Amino acid sequence: MRRSSKASGKMEGSKRQKMSAIGCPLIVLVVFLAQLPLASAQDPPKSTDAAASSRAQSAAQRASLDRERALSCSIADGFTLAAVGDLVLAVPHATAADPGFQSTVQILRSADITFGNLEENLIDISHFRGSPQAEHGGWWLIGVPEVAMDLRKMGFSMISRANNHATDWGVEGMRETDQLLDAAGIVHAGTGEVRSSARAARFLSTPKGRVGLISLASTFTPMSTSMQPLGEAPGRPGLNALRTRRSMIMTHEMLENLRKIRDAQPKGSLPPATDSPNEVDLFGVHYREGDKPGFTYEMNPVDLREILQSIREGKENSDFVIATVHAHEPGNWSEDPADFLPTLAHAAIDAGADEFIGHGPHRLRGIEIYKGRPILYSLGDFFLQPAMQTPTAQDMYEEMNKNPSEVTDYELAEGLAAHLFFDDNVWYESVIAVSRFENGQLSEIRLYPIDLRRLLRAPDRGIPQLAAPAEARTILERLQRLSAPYLTAIEIVDNIGVIHVSGSQSPN
Repeated sequence: MRRSSKASGKMEGSKRQKMSAIGCPLIVLVVFLAQLPLASAQDPPKSTDAAASSRAQSAAQRASLDRERALSCSIADGFTLAAVGDLVLAVPHATAADPGFQSTVQILRSADITFGNLEENLIDISHFRGSPQAEHGGWWLIGVPEVAMDLRKMGFSMISRANNHATDWGVEGMRETDQLLDAAGIVHAGTGEVRSSARAARFLSTPKGRVGLISLASTFTPMSTSMQPLGEAPGRPGLNALRTRRSMIMTHEMLENLRKIRDAQPKGSLPPATDSPNEVDLFGVHYREGDKPGFTYEMNPVDLREILQSIREGKENSDFVIATVHAHEPGNWSEDPADFLPTLAHAAIDAGADEFIGHGPHRLRGIEIYKGRPILYSLGDFFLQPAMQTPTAQDMYEEMNKNPSEVTDYELAEGLAAHLFFDDNVWYESVIAVSRFENGQLSEIRLYPIDLRRLLRAPDRGIPQLAAPAEARTILERLQRLSAPYLTAIEIVDNIGVIHVSGSQSPN
């Protein structure tokens, strides 16, 4: 049906009115947009750039704060950590009727956490299915199974297991020792069925917070290193190893003489020379030119990276983390730690460690406070009873050129102890270091001098007691001297060393 022209005209007029009403604002909008600056089709608007940059900066700040919060010390106020060095004891002592020993142990029992390094295997030799290994850490150190519970009675709650004696009695001895510590309720770290478990942090919950422990060794027997599985190749049980490459530092003239010795060897008797003008490899030893003869070390980057990651993960899952290393380098003769150890200790603290504890050389080394965290480069020995070790493997008699039908285990061990530790008190003097934390910060370290009674007969020698005043001063003055290069001041108060952190913190 066709519309009338009149109706049609009315509709057209209505449309024109509507279009006119819309058109005016539309024209204004077009004019306004035409006056705006044109943006590149390829570049986002500056306002968008600024917003994105601000968001990225905020995200980075949040991530930094989250990381700082995760790695901060959140242990409750008044938390105390008592730390000692090496534990070499053959039989239990916790219940010994010895006032000097009992007063010493009371310091351990009064701390929230007590730490030491167990430098031996604990095995029941009558039922042991393993054997003393052809490769050992200098001695087949052994204690009876009851020692594990004995350590618990003394107050030890966390134990380091990564050291050069961890596999003296094979993987079987390592496993039995770990099982005995588990049964005694002592948290331990540094050994495992594969490398990841040996590297992992182990934890203990206390009323003041959760504490983690990462244990590693730079001194170890090659057969004791743990390994990860790969494809169809299984992993290997062992310890958490930090491999290092040692170089001997020689003067230019000495290095050139070594080069002449190398070049004089029969052709083909040595691997092809790959050294630089400032380095020489000769008979399996790496030499490097320097101003003063000595030693320098390079840490394996894979080991270092994985160890620092374990520390970081340990801190993210606890309130307080202990990182500990067994390091004899450069040798037991040295009062100073090897050059890589300060680097390692600083990196460990940067990764989240709240205390770094060293042991291994059987003697005291210095103390450093780095970023408000203690670094104890070596605490010496707490127990040292090598002469009480029994049974002794046949190899030891052959190494010492002794006849087992003429010499007893005790006599052999006495001779070896005299050879290793000489006639010097430094091997029988140490400290208990008790660190106290307030508001998430180290407030002080108290150092209790220890005498291991060098002049007593073997069954009584190597058992700790608080040192008499004159000997206490000798021990603490030595520690003052060893700590001075780290700008650590130790005050001697009533025969106890005291480090006030506010006056002894390293600037870095």
